[in-house]
Amino acid sequence: MGGAVSAGEDNDELIDNLKEAQYIRTELVEQAFRAIDRADYYLEEFKDNAYKDLAWKHGNIHLSAPCIYSEVMEALDLQPGLSFLNLGSGTGYLSSMVGLILGPFGVNHGVELHSDVIEYAKQKLDFFIKTSDSFDKFEFCEPSFVTGNCLEISPDCTQYDRVYCGAGVQKEHEDYMKSLLKVGGILVMPLEEKLTKITRTGPSAWETKKILAVSFAPLIQPNHADSGKSRLVHLPPVAVRSLQDLARIAIRGTIKKIIHQEALSKAGNGLKNPPRFKRRRVRRRRMETIVFLDKEVFASPISNPSDDNNNSEDMEDERPEEEETKPSELKPDPPVNFLREKVLSLPLPDPLKYYLLYYREK
Repeated sequence: MGGAVSAGEDNDELIDNLKEAQYIRTELVEQAFRAIDRADYYLEEFKDNAYKDLAWKHGNIHLSAPCIYSEVMEALDLQPGLSFLNLGSGTGYLSSMVGLILGPFGVNHGVELHSDVIEYAKQKLDFFIKTSDSFDKFEFCEPSFVTGNCLEISPDCTQYDRVYCGAGVQKEHEDYMKSLLKVGGILVMPLEEKLTKITRTGPSAWETKKILAVSFAPLIQPNHADSGKSRLVHLPPVAVRSLQDLARIAIRGTIKKIIHQEALSKAGNGLKNPPRFKRRRVRRRRMETIVFLDKEVFASPISNPSDDNNNSEDMEDERPEEEETKPSELKPDPPVNFLREKVLSLPLPDPLKYYLLYYREK
């Protein structure tokens, strides 16, 4: 089995390959992908496959291939402050990346059919919040997950700016999916074997664009055999930020501005940023995207934009022998967490410092 792009040795190299293949095209999406290590959402015994462009499934837990997620993120055209609904939210990997872009004033909700997957997603979210330095680069819109069938969302729920469905949508459910969207909003979903982007341009006006050929297992239909009644899914209410929370956001923003000004001042004194760590390119091939969902496996060919300018199916970047660097010299210095250092140096009580650092453990 192969992916649309070459495997990476770590999360950054996977993102480099997705950029080179034109699946990641904007800076915001690139930053979100680099901020969250895909391997953190794998079970320990399967992490060797985390940086391959492949889907992964174990029981009810599943992740789509990285090239699929990158196309979804690009198509959603995310911006700070928007509301997002993830239908089939799974591990929470996509929802967490979206949350980094939505920022503190966005809305980030997910609906997942399986309660064990909800529990897994909450564990991964807790680990991310407590350990990731990404909070010092972004203001996070924390996702909220509810258990239920996404075809049974309560009709009185609020509409969203952005909606994604991670399972194949039958044609008879297309209008239902559209009803979840605000005017001006964007819906991305697999529809009729195509990853489809639908923009609501008016109360009854829509623009549709086919993005990518994919094959997902269809949405699971509601089962009313037990009681004969629908079990409505009630989405979380849109919470209003507390004054304490707003103060934390403002303080963190002010500290970030100070750090940025200090960095500019140092740069003006002749100090330059270190060069970006360069990796040796690996062989590139035209492959197929593999999509795992609900015990089914599908393959769909995806052309690489670079193939149009390349007559050979197997090409390897050549580099003069003298440019090769020893492995020990390829390791970049660990990044410095400037915001964390600045907060910990403030003359404040420890509980307040750790509150500013999003409940980080000592």
